[in-house]
Amino acid sequence: MAHNINYNSETGKYSFFSVKEKAWHGLGQIVEQYPTSAEAIKHAGLDYEVAKSPLYTKASGIIQTNEGIEMGSTELVVPDCFATIRTDSNAVLGVVGKDYQIVQNREAFSFFDAIVGGGDGILYETAGALGQGERIFITAKLPDYIRVGNGDDVTEKYIFLTTSHDGSGSITAAFTPIRIVCQNTLNASLRSMSNVVRIRHTSGAKQRLDDAHKVMGLADKLSTQLEGIFNEWSKVKVTDKEVKKLIQLALCPNTETLTLIKKGADDEVSTVFKNTVEDAFAYAMTSESQQMPTTKGTLFGAYNCVTGYYQNVRKYKDSEAKLQSIVMGGTAQGKAQKAFELCTAFQADGAEILSFN
Repeated sequence: MAHNINYNSETGKYSFFSVKEKAWHGLGQIVEQYPTSAEAIKHAGLDYEVAKSPLYTKASGIIQTNEGIEMGSTELVVPDCFATIRTDSNAVLGVVGKDYQIVQNREAFSFFDAIVGGGDGILYETAGALGQGERIFITAKLPDYIRVGNGDDVTEKYIFLTTSHDGSGSITAAFTPIRIVCQNTLNASLRSMSNVVRIRHTSGAKQRLDDAHKVMGLADKLSTQLEGIFNEWSKVKVTDKEVKKLIQLALCPNTETLTLIKKGADDEVSTVFKNTVEDAFAYAMTSESQQMPTTKGTLFGAYNCVTGYYQNVRKYKDSEAKLQSIVMGGTAQGKAQKAFELCTAFQADGAEILSFN
C-alpha cells in the first residue's frame, strides 16, 4: 500500500512512531515503552511550529519611469488570505483565511494530557505527520477495558485525534473501541450521542480544545453503555440465516437493492453486492475470533462480522482510505452504525425485523 508519511530530510527520519510493533508501512521509530507527550512529539518528528504569513501575488504591467517606459511587476497583498508555513523547513502547508487559528502540535498533545488529568494513565501508541507535515494524527490508549462475557473477550479503548495545518478540515477527536482478539474497530454511536467531537480552526478553537473533559466524558459514557449492550448481545442467539440477512441489510448500498432484498429477489441484486455479502458471511462463519462463546451464534457476533469485514477483509487503495472509512465517518463507520441499529432492533423485536418474505 502507498503511504504519505512525512520524511524529514534534515533528520533523515520519517515523522512517525509506534510502540513495540511496526505499523503497516514499516517506517518511523519503534519505541519499547509508552512515551510522555513531550517524548512522543520528538519520536514522531512533530516538534515543529507552524506560522501564518501574509499572501502576496504579482501584477505585471507597464511602468512609466524618468528614463521612459519599462516592463515591471508590482507586489500585491492578497486580502484576508494567509499561507501556513512550517518554520523549520519553510514548507508552505496551505492557504487559510484571516479567522483561521493555528493549533500547534504540542497543543494537540496537551488535549490528550488534559483528558485524564496531566497524562496519568494515558498511553501514546502512535503519532505522525502526513505530506509535508500539513496533517498530524495521534492515537492514545485509555485506561481500563470493555469486557464481554467472562472477561476473555476484551476491547481496548482509544481516542484518535487528527488535525490539519492547511485549512482542509477541523480538529477531530474520535472514541474508538478496538476488540483485541481481531483488532476490530467497534465504532458505534448511541442515539443520544456521537463518538466524534469536531472543533473548528477558528478564534475559539484553542479554548474549546482545552475543554478536553468533554471527550473523556463521552468516552466514559459510551464505553460503559457499550459494555452493557455487548454483554446482552452475547446472550442473544441468532441463526446463520438471520446473520446473513442482517449482513444484507447492514451492507445494502441503495434503496433499489433494499427493495429486492425485502421481496426475496436476492438473485436480482448486483454481483458485487452478492460477493460482498458472501465475504462478510464467510468471515462470520470461519474467522477464529467469531468462534468464541461471546460471538459464535450470537447477536454480538453478528455485529462483529459486519465491523470485522471492513477491518479485516475488505481491500482499500491505501491506509489513509481505510482510516477514513473506518474511523473518520466513511463507509465502514456508516455500515457499522447500521448494523448496530439492526442489532438493537433485533434484541427488542426479535427476528421479525429480518422477516420480509
